[in-house]
Amino acid sequence: MAMRFRVVTLNLEQDHKRWDERRALVVEGMKVLQPDIIALNEVSVVRQTARELQRNIGSVQGIDYNLVQQTRVNGLASIEGEALLTRFAVVETGNLDFQARDMVAQVARVLVDGKPLDVYVTHLYMSRGDDSLRLYQVQQLLAWIDRRNDVSDCIVCGDFNATLDMPSAALMASRFRPTQTSPTAFTPLAGGDGAISHPYWLRMDRCIDYIWTTGAIETVASGVCFDKPCSNDPSLWPSDHAGVWADLVF
Repeated sequence: MAMRFRVVTLNLEQDHKRWDERRALVVEGMKVLQPDIIALNEVSVVRQTARELQRNIGSVQGIDYNLVQQTRVNGLASIEGEALLTRFAVVETGNLDFQARDMVAQVARVLVDGKPLDVYVTHLYMSRGDDSLRLYQVQQLLAWIDRRNDVSDCIVCGDFNATLDMPSAALMASRFRPTQTSPTAFTPLAGGDGAISHPYWLRMDRCIDYIWTTGAIETVASGVCFDKPCSNDPSLWPSDHAGVWADLVF
């Protein structure tokens, strides 16, 4: 019988906009989802939010999560990074410097029911118009994946800042399958001053966060998560993005 496992990806918005209040929404959401693999963008290096969530989510679920994280480079190295939490054994890790806008990608090879699976986490450049830098980053990412060709099954998670009609995401879709395309950005998360994230965008009108699959991996179910505000505060959301969850099998 094929083993079914659950993956979640979420952009955390660092520790901005009332992190101490919204952290509980993230932990509670993970308790409901009970994921086997959690990909995180914009973890705060200063606050060590990935390690904080490793402890909090693990204690709530009674699961020991392994943590792998990669800071961004140059000026952002002390500010934010990408992270992966997984209950599966990690046998190898790696990282890629895009050498563009201090952005990076990371990979962890995990064992799912004894089978190796490469899980990539990245966050691509945000721009309101030109997609050329993201396209370059996707080209670099795919070339890196091709060089790591001793495992055919892999997934790629993260905030791509692009919809499928843009060249960068379309290039990903030529090689990988998105588990879903429902809107993930942007929520009306407000800071203590009442200002919402990305005020120039409409709310939750586009999909820019993905779990991409390839090889023998099949999607059993998928959807959007972390897409509801706090029950007693409609301005407090888990993050400025919604997340994506997917149930996958080999």
